[in-house]
Formats: sequence, structure tokens, C-alpha cells
Amino acid sequence: MLFPIKVVDIELSQPIPTFEGLENYMGLQGLVRLHGVPLGYVKAPISLGCCTAATLGKLILEQHSWAIICQLLKNGLAAPQRPEDLNLEALVNLPPVEVVDDWPMVTVAVCTRDRPDDMKRCLEAIVQLDYPNLEILVVDNAPATEGTKDLVDAHYPQVRYVREPRPGLDWARNRAILEAKGEIIAYTDDDVVVDRGWVKAIARTFSENPRIMAVTGLVVPYELETEAQVLFEDYGGFGRGFEQIWYQVAPGQPMPWQWLGAGQFGTGANMAYRRSIFETIGYFDPALDVGTPTNGGGDLEMFIRIIKSEHILVYEPRAMIRHRHRREYAQLKRQISFNGSLYALWLSLAIAYPDLWISCLKIGVWWMLYWNVRRTIVSSLHRTQFPKDLVLAEFRGAFAGFSSYQKATQRVAAIVQEHGWQTEEALPIRYRPTTSSQPPANDSGAIAIRQVELSQPLAALKDLETYSKVRIFISRDNSPLGHLDYENEFNNVSVLTLSKLIANQFGSKLLDLDACTVSDLVWPQAVKAIAQGYGLAERDEPVKLPDDVSVSVVVATFDRPDDLRNCLQHLQAQQTNRSVEIVVVDNHPDSGLTAPVVQDFPGVVLVQESRQGLAYGRNAGFVASSGDILIATDDDVTVPPDWIERLIPPFARPDVMIVNGNVLPIELEDASQQAFENYGGLGRGFEPFEVDGSWYDLFPHKPSPTWSLGATANAAFRASIFHHPDIGLMDEALGPGMPSGVGEDTYVFYKVLKAGYTIVYNPKAFVWHKHRKTRQALERQLYGYSKGHVSYNLTTWLRDGDWRGLAQVLLGLPYAHYYRIKEYLLKRSDYPLSLIWLEIRGNLAGPWSLWKSHQRVKREGHSAPFIPVQERSLSSHGLSQASASTVPASSNVS
Repeated sequence: MLFPIKVVDIELSQPIPTFEGLENYMGLQGLVRLHGVPLGYVKAPISLGCCTAATLGKLILEQHSWAIICQLLKNGLAAPQRPEDLNLEALVNLPPVEVVDDWPMVTVAVCTRDRPDDMKRCLEAIVQLDYPNLEILVVDNAPATEGTKDLVDAHYPQVRYVREPRPGLDWARNRAILEAKGEIIAYTDDDVVVDRGWVKAIARTFSENPRIMAVTGLVVPYELETEAQVLFEDYGGFGRGFEQIWYQVAPGQPMPWQWLGAGQFGTGANMAYRRSIFETIGYFDPALDVGTPTNGGGDLEMFIRIIKSEHILVYEPRAMIRHRHRREYAQLKRQISFNGSLYALWLSLAIAYPDLWISCLKIGVWWMLYWNVRRTIVSSLHRTQFPKDLVLAEFRGAFAGFSSYQKATQRVAAIVQEHGWQTEEALPIRYRPTTSSQPPANDSGAIAIRQVELSQPLAALKDLETYSKVRIFISRDNSPLGHLDYENEFNNVSVLTLSKLIANQFGSKLLDLDACTVSDLVWPQAVKAIAQGYGLAERDEPVKLPDDVSVSVVVATFDRPDDLRNCLQHLQAQQTNRSVEIVVVDNHPDSGLTAPVVQDFPGVVLVQESRQGLAYGRNAGFVASSGDILIATDDDVTVPPDWIERLIPPFARPDVMIVNGNVLPIELEDASQQAFENYGGLGRGFEPFEVDGSWYDLFPHKPSPTWSLGATANAAFRASIFHHPDIGLMDEALGPGMPSGVGEDTYVFYKVLKAGYTIVYNPKAFVWHKHRKTRQALERQLYGYSKGHVSYNLTTWLRDGDWRGLAQVLLGLPYAHYYRIKEYLLKRSDYPLSLIWLEIRGNLAGPWSLWKSHQRVKREGHSAPFIPVQERSLSSHGLSQASASTVPASSNVS
């Protein structure tokens, strides 16, 4: 399940706010901008309903410091009146330079059909564009109502309304070409909100080179309020990154076949053209895109035509719009199925351009196998965060795409018979030979030489029309800094491009960061300058979970009274102001060893669970607990006095369901304890990390290695997960005390990630663990781990249909053993062969052990269901915080 994400802009030249009132969101996605220039996203957690300025500042510094530095250098290098010293302090408040003297007329064309509500939102943004020479055109494509016309007539006198009776988006785009008065036509869609600087960025890009005939731009989400919107953005959305990219082919060279995918160039919701180019290479193909049987591809076909004609297409992220993704799941599914239009696109290209048919066949086969078939197989083998029915919808759409172009051309013929062509110029002239912008026919191989002195204002590098490459020597105060080589492809180099090249290659040298290493002070000083300049916090503010969030600590024990006594002594010494309930589960009550110990600790709840198995024991403890947060630990653990308060703060975030802490050895007195620690122990290192549903999808050949996330000797759970329909209590067939060995905790981790939630590893919340002291106990423990690893993987296959589990058992584990034996024989590992053989025996026993565990659960029954505290009455479980009480596990059934 995916959850709402708050979408915001973060402008660094303004104070960063703390965003509040976010109780209904699972995260925040901020678009980081500097004087309007988009630099990248920052994804931040929400704690207690807010995302603080300190949290955002810290993440921005960690993720975007270099992007900020590069942008500041670009601004400084391009500025006519630049500061004498190119230092960060002087550049912080310097905005980007506007290098266009005479802004050309731009026609903004919005093609729409019967969506007046979306149209109103779109026009509200367009009429606020910061551009001095603008025409706004609305093309209403075969409307069924007068809603759009009435809207424009009533509220937008500055907008020109045109009706196009021929149904199909490319008919509407062609009508815009015929109606436009601007030198540049900027297309967008009615479900878009354009950025105020959108058209200026487009015009600025066209001004860089007369051979630029098309510009596309960044598309960011307008909102991520529904599951469908989050899914679409995670799928890839429409954004294509935050770096400017020029696309062109060298004279006489074929277009790379990979470019026929075309999606990397941009999207029709944000594209602009010089109007004159259509007289040269033709209009949009009316058999493609929305409103035809193909349902797409018209924009991509034009991008390919531009580049094939040896013109330049530029992706410029500063030309930014916000797209309102489909809110409903059914709408998203339909949209995803339209991706089959790629096959219609490739067929249309093969028909129109015979020299491309091999490339079209190549990209078609590759796309079918790598994208459609591979993803269909993967989604069938295991559940992914992107739903299987959407993958299948796209797969089915691919087959529809094979025949849709022929149907669309027949429909075009019928439309022409009814309405005629829009004009003689709009005949299907894309079949006429294309003409290029005619750069020199032969590349002599010569390299132009240019010098740039940084103590002087930058100027464009000119007279490069006969060179495909230029070597630029950079100096400052007449001292050479180095050179850069640039493939200008017979184009002059603009000031903006030059400043970008210098900043990217010489940025660290210009700021004296060249010798920077991790231990140097220079880079931290640069980050500090950015932090001070923009008020960014270098450290996050610690979050304290409110004191009214209650905690229950569950200790399952089996006849270890001395260890239990030590554990309870330290648990009762916890330094906290919150309500802490301690629940001890006696997993062998007939021995009579546990109850006397618990009697010595007033307030501790004793639960009796006679069915042996750690999962049975922990489940009984969870069911009997009343806390909002349930912590599992072992009786052979010693906890520091601030353990609870260190472990639980991440639960301030609504997406966090499990927090694991570090587990350290309390002693390493003998060889067995040392061997267990060398085996890997229970700790997972000293660096914090977190994983979520996307991590679950990262492993194609094995289930997510949740055993690497921590252990339930030190793990906290949000109580609500045990009532969650996709998670629930621990699997009784797994874990110590059952033939299967272990795996009850890692399987809960697996289900939490599969459900799309987050698990945090917090090494500051550590406990001390007493490892097994005898060789026999160590071998028994490792043998159980080996059985449990197989049991866990088989469970993900049998219970969840995750075929990666079977692949891990049949392929992954044998290879791992082969590798470890090889390393031992080559004397590159001292892990003994006896333990490797022990693990192999345990793996082989895993399937039989799992079957026996399931048979035992079938005989003894499942744990009582977990009932949320608010649904219980106090009398239903008889728990008392004032005195010790004994509760049999069966009495928790409500």
C-alpha cells in the first residue's frame, strides 16, 4: 500500500518553513529550488504531524550541496558584474542571469476536450506567467459540450478560443500551428499547472542556438494525494531529471536505436517548437496520440523527427510545469495500458522512414523482452510495490499497439472524408523528404581552440560553425587552471552553456576544494557557508515521542531464571516518564522456574504459554500487552537505563512500523562466544539505516534479506501491525522452539516491507547479549539458524507466492556454500569447514523441519488474535499495572 505524500516547493533564497498539519501524510517531497532553478528533490519524513525546517535543511545539505555550489558558480560566472572573488559567501544572493535582450513572441497552446475544471486551474497559472510577449491559445478538440468555451468567454478575455472539430490530440496540435502568431509554440495540457518562469526558460533555451528547434522541460507532480498518483510517480512519472541535455545526431550519422524509445526526450505536456520547423519537416501525425486508437506517441514521433532531421532538441529542467496525475486507480490503469502506443509509434516510423525499420524492430523486440515480458514474469514470481494488474494492463496494451496504427490511419481517412484537411499545409507532409539545418557536410576532424579568462566577464564562443569540437583553456588572473573539451557539433557556445561547463569541471578548483578529502576541513567549510547563507540546519533536531505514548516490553523465557532476573532488574531501572508495561511470557510453566522470579518484581505481568516456541511466546505477550509500542527482547539481554527512550523516537513517523537496535556481546570469554560473533552475531553495525517497500523490490533472485535488518533481541513494533490484515502476528511455525529453527522475526519484517512500510535500524539503542558459552550450544544455535533460513525462504514462497524464496533455497544457498568452501581452501577465510558442514546439514533439514512445524501448529492451534487496546475492555484480559498478575495465553481470546 502506498500513502499520501505532501508535495511542496522549497526556495533556498527564502527562509525554509516548518510544514505542519501533515497528520494524514506519510512523507514529504520537496522540490529544492535556488532563485527558481530546480535542483532536485528532497524526501523527508514526517514526525508528529510536521516536517521541521531543521530536518529539511539537514537533508538538503546532505543531498544537494554540490548542486547548490555548481548553480552558484554558474550564476557567478555568467554574471556581467560578478564578485571579485568567486567565493560562496559572495555568490549566495546572486540570481541567475537573463541573457535574452529581445524576447520573441511565444504562443502557449493548450489542447483540451471537455475538462473545464482542469482547464480553469491550468489557465489560472498561464495568465500569471512572467513573460512580456505572450499569446494564449486554447484549442477545444471536438468538444461534446460548451463548457470550455463558456469558461474562456466568461473569465479569460486575454485567451483566444479555437474549436477543432476533428477528434484527436494531434489534430488539435496541428490547429495550434495554423492559428499561432508566435515565433515559438509552447504546448501544454489542461491537467497541468505551469511554473511562473516556464515560458522564459523556454525562450532562453531557444536563444542559445538557432539550430535548437524543440525544447522539452521538467514535469513534477502537482500533488501526490492518492495511491494512483504515488504509483505513477514511482513508476517514473514524466520527469527526466535536473540537468540540461542536448540531443542531436552528427551530420550523416544514424540516430541511435535506443533513442527510438523517445521517452527520455520529454513529454507532450511540456514541449515547445519553433513554428517554422513544421513547414520543413511537417505537422503532427493525426493517426497518433490521444483520441485515436493508438492513444499516444504523437509527441514522441515529433521528437524523433526533429532529431532525425539533424536539428537539436534540448531538455531544459528550468522550463518546469506541475502535472496533476490521475487520481483514481482505474484511470491510472487505463493510462498505463496506453503505453502500448510505443509499438504503434515504431510501426509509423518504420513506414515513414524505411531507413529506420531495422532500428524500430530492434527497439521493439528489446522493449517487449526487457520491459513487458521481464516485468510480467517478475510480478508473477513475487509481489512488487508496483501492482501486478498494472503490469499486465501494460502488457496487454503492448499487443493492442501492434494493430492500432492501421486502425488509426483508417480513422484519419474517414475524418478527412468528412471534414477535409485543415489546410493544404497540413497534408501528411511528413512523408516528404526531410531537410536538415545543413551543418558542414564534412567534418575535417579539426578542433577549435578558445581561451576564457575568468577575471573578465564571460562571452559566448563564436565562429565555431565549422568545428565539431572545441578545446577551451581556462585561466584566472592569467594563470592557467586547465582545459576542457566540448563537442559543440558545429554550434557556437553560449554564455549559459560555458558557465555550466566551467562550473562542472573546475568548480572545486575555483573554490579551493580541489584537494578536499573526507578528513579535510575545506569541504565542511563550504557546506557551512551554504548552511549559513540559506539558513540550513547542519543537524536535525531530535524528536521525542510524547510521554502519553505507552510501551510494553515483552520478554519470552524458557527456564532461565537467573538470566530473567538480571533482565527484569535492568528493565525496571529504565529512565522514562512514560507508562512502561513489562510482560513476561513463561514458555514452560510446568517447570515452575519462572513464576517465583516474576513475583519478586511488582507490576510485571506474567503470561503463561504452554505451547513451546518463541513465536507462540511472543504472540501471547503481544496479545496481553496494552502499549502503543511493543518491544521484544530476550531474557539473556542486559539493557542500559536509557534503552527505551533511545529505541522508540522513530515511531514519531507514521510510516515506521519497526525499529531495531544494535545487539552487542556482553562477554567474549570463550571460543564459542567468539565464534558466534565471528559468524555475524546479532548486531548490524554502528551506522543507522532504514528500508521500505522499495528495498523489498531490489532483490530479483532472493527474498529481501530481512535477516540483515536486526533481531528481536532488540526490536520495537507499532502495536497496530499485529492487527493489520497483511501483517498480523508472528508465524508460529517459525522460530526457536519449533523444528524449523528461526525466522519468526524476519518473516514479520518481510511482511511489513511488503505492505510498503518502513523499518529503521537505530544502533544508538543497543543492548548487551550473552552468547552461548558451550560448543554444543553454539552448534545447536547455528544449526537452527540454517534450518530457519530455509524455512523462512520457503515460507515466503508457500505463503506469499514469492518464487524468489525457492530460488534462494535451490540456487542461492548452494552457491554461498561453494564460495565459502573455496575461500577456506584458498586460505582466504578461517571460518571452519566443520561449521560450514553444520550449516549445510541444517539447510538440508529445513524443508522437513518446516513441514513438522506446520503439523505441530495444526495440532496445537494458532495464537489468540491480537485485539487493539481500544477494542478491549479491562475485564477481558485482567491486566493490572499495580501488581503482578498471571494470565494464561488462552484467556486472551475475546
